[in-house]
Amino acid sequence: MIKTDKRDKIDIISFTVNKINALITEDIREEINRLSSAPSARIIIDLKGVEYIDSSGFSLFLSVMKSVRNNYGILKFANPDPRVMEVFRMLHLDTVFMIFDDLDACVRSFK
Repeated sequence: MIKTDKRDKIDIISFTVNKINALITEDIREEINRLSSAPSARIIIDLKGVEYIDSSGFSLFLSVMKSVRNNYGILKFANPDPRVMEVFRMLHLDTVFMIFDDLDACVRSFK
């Protein structure tokens, strides 16, 4: 369901599911909260392969962002599906989150 990787001291979270919805957000929250509670965490949520995110998923991301910022960290997103990106835009979350078209550009943005 969720995979974590590390590149250049950046935690990269990716998913093995194509939908993030109320059925799985609590499982995802536990793993992400573990990473986001670390001081000065640098986290990328890689959305590659995720075709759908419901309101509970976006709520989760907002919660994670708050946790990361409270611990002086940085949260960024990479690889959103065009349909998912459209929802980010409709909710005006594209002005709240830093979103990159690909993972490499996102990683480079930390330097």
